[in-house]
Amino acid sequence: MSDARTPAQIEADIARRRQELAVTLDEIGVRVHPKTIIGDAKAKAASAVDRTAGRAYVSVNRMVTGVRGQLVSEEGGPRMERIVPAALLVAGLVGVLALSARSSRSAKASRSSRCGKRRR
Repeated sequence: MSDARTPAQIEADIARRRQELAVTLDEIGVRVHPKTIIGDAKAKAASAVDRTAGRAYVSVNRMVTGVRGQLVSEEGGPRMERIVPAALLVAGLVGVLALSARSSRSAKASRSSRCGKRRR
């Protein structure tokens, strides 16, 4: 019969459990409050953006270092045997794109002038 408790002990136990329950309910209230949920979502989004930006920075840095290694010698001077072909390739692409845009504009102008003559 050691489980027999006095009414004062039972009341103290009830008061303690009420206090614990009140603390638990307060914690739940804070966790489900809209401001807390929004703040947590913002923090997670910011963390994801930071992680993504960090990964992107590392990737770009590796790529730039790789390209630089291809175009710059060990002594720090330019490797002309690699730069000249790359520059010619870029210039050729720009020229093709410019000619393509130019012919496209002239074809549109030609079509619009023919359409204008028909309407008159």
